[in-house]
Amino acid sequence: MSAEKEKILEIAHASKQFPVSDGRMLTACDDVSLSLYQGETLGIVGESGCGKSTLVKLIMQLYPPTSGVICYRGEELTRLKGERRRQSRRHIQMVFQDPSQAFNPKMKIKDIICEPLHNFNLIKKSETGKKAGELLKRVELPEEFAERYPGNMSGGQRQRIGIARALALMPEILVCDEATSALDVSVQKKIMELLVKIQQEKKLSMVFICHDLALVSQISHRIAVMYLGNIVEVLEGSALKEAKHPYTKALLRAVFPVRTKGSAVIGLLEGEVPSPLELPKGCPFQTRCPECRELCRQEKPVLKEITGEHSAACHFIS
Repeated sequence: MSAEKEKILEIAHASKQFPVSDGRMLTACDDVSLSLYQGETLGIVGESGCGKSTLVKLIMQLYPPTSGVICYRGEELTRLKGERRRQSRRHIQMVFQDPSQAFNPKMKIKDIICEPLHNFNLIKKSETGKKAGELLKRVELPEEFAERYPGNMSGGQRQRIGIARALALMPEILVCDEATSALDVSVQKKIMELLVKIQQEKKLSMVFICHDLALVSQISHRIAVMYLGNIVEVLEGSALKEAKHPYTKALLRAVFPVRTKGSAVIGLLEGEVPSPLELPKGCPFQTRCPECRELCRQEKPVLKEITGEHSAACHFIS
């Protein structure tokens, strides 16, 4: 992201560990450092269990980091307490993965959408219907949907309701945790187009968690690749095919093409993923990396700049 862009969120050396019953610590995020800029979409990709959702929960202040800091516009969120902390949540809102699990089925759509506004005493009870109608129009749904219940709507419509609710407090950052994975492919496209449109209109910054490399490269300005709690590569979304880290390249080879071109071969990621309870000394990807050498087993690589917008954590990338 170019230098003139305003940094809105900064994660600096954030780690999160959870104690387990035998006294050991499970490391979900390991020394993560990332920045998010005004109007930018930052995609975060990686296999299940790599730490993406834990990182989201740190950003949303649902978990406190074990170490490191998370700052919004220069203010350290990890130090906020009480009402000041509650008010800070207005600036960062979330769209959840499964809309059918994100709502109370007994609440009308108007009450679901406007619940955040009532929590912060921003509207009166009598204004609920009108405000819900405005937010429904913003996500391209009819105003009369305000009187419906979640069970009367399709999955795509429910996800639009989730987006409307997230936008109710006029946040600066929208966090989408697998926000399209529970939807049909045709519906995914429409939801992505809606998110891009809203982002451009409101100058939102977005953190977009996704497994779909093709999808995340289309919507993201930059992409961060996670493996075993570590950021192993950061690059521009349009330059995903220029990835340098062995893990990112392995993910790209494992993508199943819709149309087979010539003798295209799907590459499988072989080897065992180390337990987050017993992280190996050295590079976290060493047990699955075909290019692993002795240095990789002894010393953990740090994220280093390759070009202005491209960084990778590998001893043998220059």
